[in-house]
Amino acid sequence: MKTLKNLNTLAVLLPTLILITYPIFKEGSLVWTALSLIITGFIQVLIGIYFWSLHMKNIYIIIYLIAVVLFFTTWYNISTIGYHNTITKVLLGIPPILAIYLSVIIYTKKETK
Repeated sequence: MKTLKNLNTLAVLLPTLILITYPIFKEGSLVWTALSLIITGFIQVLIGIYFWSLHMKNIYIIIYLIAVVLFFTTWYNISTIGYHNTITKVLLGIPPILAIYLSVIIYTKKETK
């Protein structure tokens, strides 16, 4: 569990640490921050799947995984039909919410021995 917490902390802090370099690297740091956000999302989905494999009956992790699947399904469907207005703007807010939700689940889970 401690490893999951540390990995999640690293995944969440990575974009922030890269963004701090903006005064030095300017636009390059913005590009790397965007790329690290993609990596953060990928790491968090993997953490969520692994956490679910350890705690399959935990309703909160099941809700997280359903929300992730719904997000990607909606995103794919919107890109397929070419509709890019209000729904797309709403979808931009979902990944940070999912990241915070998974972090809360991980950090509030009690250690079991």
